[in-house]
Amino acid sequence: MIFLIDEDLPRSTGALLRRYGHEFVDVRDIGLSGFKDSQIAQYAIRQGICLLTGDFDFADIRNYPPAQYSGLVVLWARGNATASDILALLEGFLHHGSLVEDVKGKLIIVEQGRIRVRK
Repeated sequence: MIFLIDEDLPRSTGALLRRYGHEFVDVRDIGLSGFKDSQIAQYAIRQGICLLTGDFDFADIRNYPPAQYSGLVVLWARGNATASDILALLEGFLHHGSLVEDVKGKLIIVEQGRIRVRK
């Protein structure tokens, strides 16, 4: 699986993805830092890669219909979450290997203690 890491996630996100055998592109490394959500989304669609973000705006299926994406994964850490908290959410998702591999066309919202899937 190839993920597009949004800029609101820790830099260490890529290392965790790599440990689980996944590839990634970080928006900060390809000149998309500071771009609008819609531009990030369009890049993910054009490249056919799964968008990984902490931005709950991407959970609005009216603006970001899951069927158009190779996957939308939102790590929803509330309050003053640390980088470790966010990485723990991601690792919880990555432990569900079959869910990770079947993310195309779905919105996955990963929260403390649960994972929601929406088509």
